[in-house]
Amino acid sequence: MAQVFEWSGKTASGTVETGEMQASSREEVAGQLQRKGIVPTLIKVKEKKSFLSFGGGSVSDKDIVVFTRQFSVMIDAGLPLVQALDILSTQAENPAMRSILVVIKNDVEGGSTFADSLKKHPKAFTSLYANMVAAGEVGGILDTILQRLAAYMEKTAKLRKQIKGAMVYPITISVIAAAVVSVILIFVVPVFQDMFAQLGGVLPLPTRIVVAFSKFISGIGGVFTLISIIGFFVFIKQIRKTDKGLFITDKISLGLPIFGILLKKVAVSKFTRTMGTLVSSGVPILDALDITAKTAGNRVIELAVYEVRQGVSEGKTIAEPLAKTKVFPQMVTHMIAVGEQTGAMDTMLSKIADFYDDEVDAAVAGLTAAMEPVMMVGLGGAVGFIIVAMYLPIFSIFQHIQ
Repeated sequence: MAQVFEWSGKTASGTVETGEMQASSREEVAGQLQRKGIVPTLIKVKEKKSFLSFGGGSVSDKDIVVFTRQFSVMIDAGLPLVQALDILSTQAENPAMRSILVVIKNDVEGGSTFADSLKKHPKAFTSLYANMVAAGEVGGILDTILQRLAAYMEKTAKLRKQIKGAMVYPITISVIAAAVVSVILIFVVPVFQDMFAQLGGVLPLPTRIVVAFSKFISGIGGVFTLISIIGFFVFIKQIRKTDKGLFITDKISLGLPIFGILLKKVAVSKFTRTMGTLVSSGVPILDALDITAKTAGNRVIELAVYEVRQGVSEGKTIAEPLAKTKVFPQMVTHMIAVGEQTGAMDTMLSKIADFYDDEVDAAVAGLTAAMEPVMMVGLGGAVGFIIVAMYLPIFSIFQHIQ
């Protein structure tokens, strides 16, 4: 049975990494970490926390962005680290955020670095966040790094919002359409059916189809359909808990006719934005690739980035193994190759991310504009067919009377 394990380990460069992984045993976790070039130092089963932990709530991305913006301004103004953390911990509206900041402040007062303190709270501060802060502390540009982090998180949140918006519209219309058609079939059609039974005669084919479907939905068929839909989503959720199932479902999602193209553009934008932000902040390439893989959000993209990391560790450029994965468009690999040759890879990555952000904007707008009439025609066609089917016998009766 799969369990969630918490782990920590060291990379080849000596950097300490922490995270969580779902697996059936500690040996499986250790094997996966070693394949990623991480030597595990601690692997333990994650303890389940009550909903009252950290003040009874969770920390949202908005809380982290607000904290990062305010913290960067305070550091830029010359306030000591501990004093800035103390001020922000008292001003935080979210009890969970307030509790975490108090713990971080105490750790920093006790001699820990700010980055090491952040790594103790992976639920709130990601490995990307902690590693960028570490680079900022070493380089003496913590305020600049925090500003980049806030900008990165805002753009990532905007991208996530666009994807949700693109998914919500068709799902909402589909649910409304299913509800309207179900109400008509369950409550309206049986009334006509009783009337037709009293009149006698053979019903037209469209009417017989609608009546049969109404009986199916009103009876055991409706329950069976509902259970099948719920079972399908439960099955997908369970299969995505396994490593192989996660890879298969993510690969299928990238291959979908319309949404797959959109998801691939989002993946490219996220990869280049994350990588560009890390490289420009002074994070080593191997660490940057490792963090980018973990935050990819898609198992296919994650494995592709790990292949690139393996190639770079063997002395290759980023563009060469990236092209071999055949996951990213050729334009992306060519531009990254140019960035590596000119020594401006961070700038090139940011330009690619900006380009694909615009591509996502256009794709979402086009998708919404195209689906709106299709969904309306589909709903109108279904309701119209039912209405026509119900009135056909009445028209036949009028013709016989005439």
